[in-house]
Amino acid sequence: MTTTDDKTIVKDYFNATGFDRWRRIYGDGEVNKVQKDIRIGHQQTIATTLGWLREDGNLKGLSICDAGCGIGSLSIPLAQAGANVFASDISEKMVGEAQQIAKQVLGDPSNLTFAVRDLEQLTGKYHTVICLDVLIHYPTQEAAKMIAHLASLAESRLIISFAPKTVLLSLLKKIGEFFPGPSKTTRAYQHKESDIIAILENNGFSIQRNGMTSTRFYFSRILEATRENSQASHSVLVA
Repeated sequence: MTTTDDKTIVKDYFNATGFDRWRRIYGDGEVNKVQKDIRIGHQQTIATTLGWLREDGNLKGLSICDAGCGIGSLSIPLAQAGANVFASDISEKMVGEAQQIAKQVLGDPSNLTFAVRDLEQLTGKYHTVICLDVLIHYPTQEAAKMIAHLASLAESRLIISFAPKTVLLSLLKKIGEFFPGPSKTTRAYQHKESDIIAILENNGFSIQRNGMTSTRFYFSRILEATRENSQASHSVLVA
């Protein structure tokens, strides 16, 4: 399957049945037990990211690109904290929902911009680029191209999450494939952490912090990497 095919599937899914499903999961309405578990896991990944950024104490005025923003679960609190946020998603419906939520929460903020954009079409320069729960939709070969592009946008820091490839998770995935359902519209790709780290290092970044979210149905490794030749190293950010 080519990148174009994967992207078309993801785009069509999140503009159709996937939109309603994931809007409920990302929101706070009624969901089933599996969806609630995934919601909790996703919220923990968001909380980890926000925690790292807040620890650094320099969020106000910081330029951030949230690539694959969904309904704005991360973008909106970042804007509330004073960051200048550019948020994008491949799904027009997701972006529309994010805009509505942002308007309800923030009014008409000047420091938050949403756009419908393919990840590899993003342009500009940002202090920090963040991409959460996106790489699961693409094989490692294509994820490498996406990470390389995101790295080219990040002046100082790149934060990404992915489904780690382990023996246990690979077994669970195979078991799950015996029980296909209407909600399993996109493929779920796992990535070896060593592969992702190597990709980051090949693009001039080194790992500074890492975290793991693990619930019954949601597994996500999150990495913070900083540009090796950047003056704004992690030690400076913390200070």
